[in-house]
Amino acid sequence: MPADEPTILATSGGAVSGSRTKWEVGPLTSYAVELAGVTGRAPRVCFLATASGDNPQLIRDFYDMSQLAGFHGSHLQLFTMPNVEDVREHLLGQDVIWVWGGSVAGLLAMWQLHGVDAVMREAWEAGVVLTGVSAGSICWHLGGTTDSFGPDLRPVTNGLGLVPYSNGVHYDSEEQRRPLFQKLIADEVLPAGYATDDGAGVLYRGTTMVEALTERDGAAAYWVERGPDGTAVETRLDTRRLR
Repeated sequence: MPADEPTILATSGGAVSGSRTKWEVGPLTSYAVELAGVTGRAPRVCFLATASGDNPQLIRDFYDMSQLAGFHGSHLQLFTMPNVEDVREHLLGQDVIWVWGGSVAGLLAMWQLHGVDAVMREAWEAGVVLTGVSAGSICWHLGGTTDSFGPDLRPVTNGLGLVPYSNGVHYDSEEQRRPLFQKLIADEVLPAGYATDDGAGVLYRGTTMVEALTERDGAAAYWVERGPDGTAVETRLDTRRLR
């Protein structure tokens, strides 16, 4: 069941510590699933851990989360080969695609190699809800800041560009993130964009950001643009608390 229009919920969250499992589905991811509008059956949610090298433990954690949440879960792995016969058919058959964090540079390279980048655009246009955390947030944008290349953050500028903005993740929890994101926008390395504290996300309908959301008290989202004097201007957005 497709969403009413192309939908992305890009986050710095979406999973919370579990009581019986390592992780549980957080309010942000639950809301992404709600946006798919599924009724009368379990929502089909596909998990991608490409950015973490398809770490088997993460995939097991997803199935634990999925079972608790009542999802019909599946995963797409690309290492050492795709685990499904037809990647396009599998992804287009989902209600929600959930992308985990890690190396966004590695994710983008692997997706391009296997044609997943083109399929993601097709899925988005078809109304499959796209969501994810960290690398799984930046990937939908034109670029952002990344530790893919080492502990000193660098820009990544070859995102899928489904939405025409940059994206800053972990804005309040990693000290390099905020100043570098602002500098890259001021220097026009990155276009203006949206940043999220840990536990926050931004919702896009089509290419328009329509709402900022959070699953953690105090977490917020921000709009960052280049001002007339060539410096970055940050605006804190009204952010709705999810429960």
